[in-house]
Amino acid sequence: MIKQILPIALLGASLLTFSACKNSGSFKTTKSGLEYNIVKDVAGPKPKLGDFVEMFINVHIGDSQLFNSRKMNNGMAFTFPVQAPQFKGDPVEGFMLLSPGDSAVFRVPVDSLKKAGAQLLPWMKAGMKLEYDVVLVSIKTKAQVQQEAEQKASAQKGTDDKILQDYFAKNNIQPLKTQSGVYYTIQAPGEGDNPKAGQSVTVNYTGMTLDGKKFDSNMDSTFHHTQPFAFTLGQHNVIQGWDDGVAVLKKGSKATLYIPSPLAYGSQSPSPAIPANSILMFNIEVTGIK
Repeated sequence: MIKQILPIALLGASLLTFSACKNSGSFKTTKSGLEYNIVKDVAGPKPKLGDFVEMFINVHIGDSQLFNSRKMNNGMAFTFPVQAPQFKGDPVEGFMLLSPGDSAVFRVPVDSLKKAGAQLLPWMKAGMKLEYDVVLVSIKTKAQVQQEAEQKASAQKGTDDKILQDYFAKNNIQPLKTQSGVYYTIQAPGEGDNPKAGQSVTVNYTGMTLDGKKFDSNMDSTFHHTQPFAFTLGQHNVIQGWDDGVAVLKKGSKATLYIPSPLAYGSQSPSPAIPANSILMFNIEVTGIK
């Protein structure tokens, strides 16, 4: 399960209604070519590179919505770091014009995204413009975000452990546990040595929420990717629960991992199929270690 990473041009948004945007033609243009309209302007600090912003964002072309942060994140705003703009007209440049409480609209030509290397949808044509409807909720330093995340993770870990203990008791499961807190059961032990950090591990997997609903699999054609999944262990290319759980398996092992939400996606929902603070289960078969 690959970590959720915000794309180069953030295709995200909240279902907010900007009536003023619909009636206003007062767009301005930055030197780099970004069109913007600050609909609500509240005095206050503006984000700097390296800060984290909490933001609702709605990206659409006309009536075609491309991303909805409320749907993607259970009605909560996304929090992400402010990085240097990566192309002329990058909406990140516009984000840095805002203060908490501000709302704005940014327009980004499809042509600019294509030049920046973004993969476009088949129906997107030259001359179209993406509109980003945004509301900036807060600005925090990296240290503040880390401290808050540690506090939330600690509290959530206790909540998740209680849920897991009840689940294990109800289903007569007696799992083992890694030092970090990943529970696991082994159906087939496999052979050889456990993989080490830096080695490539190839697996087949099926991911489920604790109620048994599948959200991803490379063994189920429903999810349209049936090739084996390979990743480098211990390099943070996957969620921590995978790095820690797969490390206790051998080639040929078949196991089920039970991953508390702080070791998965925590409060950030990567898709509607995985609600925020979800405990995740993975049936995993290790097919190769290099």
